[in-house]
Amino acid sequence: MLWQGDETVVKRGLPHDQLSPAWQILMLGDGSPTRHLQLLTREPTEVDVIEMSLVGMADDGAPDVISYVPGPRLRRQVWLRTASGQRLAYATSWWEASHVDEYLKNRSLPIWASLANLRTELYRDIQGIYYGWSPPLEAAFGQKGPFWGRHYLFWHHGKPLTLIYEVFSPYLMRYLGPMRSETSHR
Repeated sequence: MLWQGDETVVKRGLPHDQLSPAWQILMLGDGSPTRHLQLLTREPTEVDVIEMSLVGMADDGAPDVISYVPGPRLRRQVWLRTASGQRLAYATSWWEASHVDEYLKNRSLPIWASLANLRTELYRDIQGIYYGWSPPLEAAFGQKGPFWGRHYLFWHHGKPLTLIYEVFSPYLMRYLGPMRSETSHR
């Protein structure tokens, strides 16, 4: 991990020479990343489910706020990609196992699509942001790191619905420009 920020940093935002404005909208904004990816690429955002498994009451290496999601829990890991196959993000989500089927009726859809189909009202509460290296992600994305990631809770009716951890591919620079804004020193 090269750097990480908490909720305070998320609310304040980052200096543009650390994370450009366009990347901050994606990383720190409370809109749907799958919808944003679709708008950027002009292709449907599709999901490749890597695995779904019960993790019980374990923290599962998740951010500390995993304790807000009632257990026993189920973990879902996916790749978000364009319809043409370009991987754009990796995501892991943790759900209360007894309720996951209510919200993910079609598990091959992005979470945003599933919840939008149900007209579920949500609040995306971004809790942390990360910047770091990952050789497995370099191989999977076919892109050199470092990578930006974040985690957030979805709240529904005042209760935590799921915890989501996402890491975005540097391939998105094609649409968003450089991750950092250059500052001139005169």
